[in-house]
Amino acid sequence: MNAFRLRLLLSVVSVSLWGTLFSAEAGEVNLYSHRHYEVDKAIFEEFTKETGIKVNVVQATADQLMERLKAEGENSPADLLLTVDAGRLQRAKEANLLQPATSDKLDKAVPEDLRDPDKQWYGVTVRARVIVFPKDRLKAADFSTYEDLADAKWKGRVLASSSGSVYNQSLVASLIEADGLEKAQQWATDFVRNMARAPQGGDRDQARAVMAGLADAALVNTYYIGLLRTSKDPKDIEVGEAVEVFFPNQDGRGAHINVSGIGLTRSSRNKENAIKLMEYLVSSEVQARFATANHEYPLSLDIEASPVLKAFGPFRADRGSVQKLGSLNAEAVDVLNKAAWP
Repeated sequence: MNAFRLRLLLSVVSVSLWGTLFSAEAGEVNLYSHRHYEVDKAIFEEFTKETGIKVNVVQATADQLMERLKAEGENSPADLLLTVDAGRLQRAKEANLLQPATSDKLDKAVPEDLRDPDKQWYGVTVRARVIVFPKDRLKAADFSTYEDLADAKWKGRVLASSSGSVYNQSLVASLIEADGLEKAQQWATDFVRNMARAPQGGDRDQARAVMAGLADAALVNTYYIGLLRTSKDPKDIEVGEAVEVFFPNQDGRGAHINVSGIGLTRSSRNKENAIKLMEYLVSSEVQARFATANHEYPLSLDIEASPVLKAFGPFRADRGSVQKLGSLNAEAVDVLNKAAWP
């Protein structure tokens, strides 16, 4: 048995033991979560105070959690899967790891384009993937679309995180949906040619590099800029204030958005309380908490929900592709690989 398989086996055993310890408790909800934010912990605690329903959380990457669900099968203790990408949720659905959650409250609170048509997953928060640029060197008029970043005028001037980032995979999936596979492939190839350096770090690192003058534009999720601007670290605040957010494709389909979302697992033994937690997460009060604490857009895309979001300004969102990000993920990964996107 190689080291990887051994680690996977041990992780599955550890989660199975966790299920033995907790899932037997009447009324408790067991959540597998890819999210890692303090606001989530506080929200789960408030849910417990209001309802008396305890929430047990296991955190790992979405891929790790899905592998655990597959390995555990019907014996999985998990009631819910919470991830940071619609593509991962769709993959979980296709792997038969989820089941429909029937709830009028969910259907009313979550727009149709931000949830699975078969009710197997629902969006919880929205993220926009935008261009950030240095305020002291460029202006909004210098930018237009995602597609424009592949133009030769940007050679040596753009940055992004690695091809392993699901955020980049989903952006490319949206380009495939909008422009077709051939054009998306050319875009990715040309964007790699235009990179100021090979990808290093996450979205906040790209913003830091832009401020430092290493590039003139970077692809970043909006909430990372919010986290920088509201950080307790003065250096982070300096970075956040030094860059500006630009929403691409405003004269066309709109800026690419993705969702952090949740699905009811096929193995759930506590569907009623699990759905109650899902409903709680999409309630107007909790949506406002996500916006103010983590600078994610509420499902309504209401920018008034947070001073940070309001500062970014209003924008048109590409609402037509969210449900298709999962089905196009494999093609998007192939595009990135063929483009030699590091």
